[in-house]
Amino acid sequence: MSGHSKWHNIQAKKGKADAARGKIFTKLGRELLIAVKEGGADPAGNSKLKAVIAKCKAANMPNDTINNAIKKASTSNENYEEMVYEGYGPCGVAVIVEASTDNKNRTAADVRHVFDKAGGNLGTTGCVSYMFNKKGIIVIEKASTEMTEDDIMMLSLDAGAEDFMAEEEIYQITTEPSDFTEVSSKLEEAGLEFLEAEVQMVPTTTVQLDEKGVEKMERLIERLEELDDVANIYHNWEE
Repeated sequence: MSGHSKWHNIQAKKGKADAARGKIFTKLGRELLIAVKEGGADPAGNSKLKAVIAKCKAANMPNDTINNAIKKASTSNENYEEMVYEGYGPCGVAVIVEASTDNKNRTAADVRHVFDKAGGNLGTTGCVSYMFNKKGIIVIEKASTEMTEDDIMMLSLDAGAEDFMAEEEIYQITTEPSDFTEVSSKLEEAGLEFLEAEVQMVPTTTVQLDEKGVEKMERLIERLEELDDVANIYHNWEE
């Protein structure tokens, strides 16, 4: 790993989750629906569903809410399509937006409008994704466990993790996407709780911004997060 810390990202996400938990859960419910539609309601035979469940738990979604969403998805007539948009934010920051939508034209127009308003521009498929690698990321808050750093590291690596990194307040475990479910399951079985757990687009290089650039990027991210169809936002800005 490049050593790019997502801790400040996570703190911000936690704060936003506390302030707008209903919206977060609605978006996660849509991800559960898509996963169930694609591979069935049994997480044992649906690795995508299992990965979304791990993400839901990391966002503190109650088990009853998760189970009810899966049951509802099994009989739902709603259909959503997953879309990926790539472009450049202010100051040339590479941005990837993952969305789930029942109206591609509406979502594309909404995302393009946000980019334009923030001084960025939406590009074509592949224009920035080459600057990212898809990785499973699991983040554990040190204060949440009594297990030692060495024990968590060995447990992670034995389960198939690619990398383990200890920072001041957190442990970050990195996996290949294909190993994410296995590693997260083994850690969960050991009683560990996750601050974050999902397959993400991780930048291979990062860019730093001045104060004005930071303000512009924060506005872009906030406006994208306000869109109901947007599920995930990735960028190579070093926060």
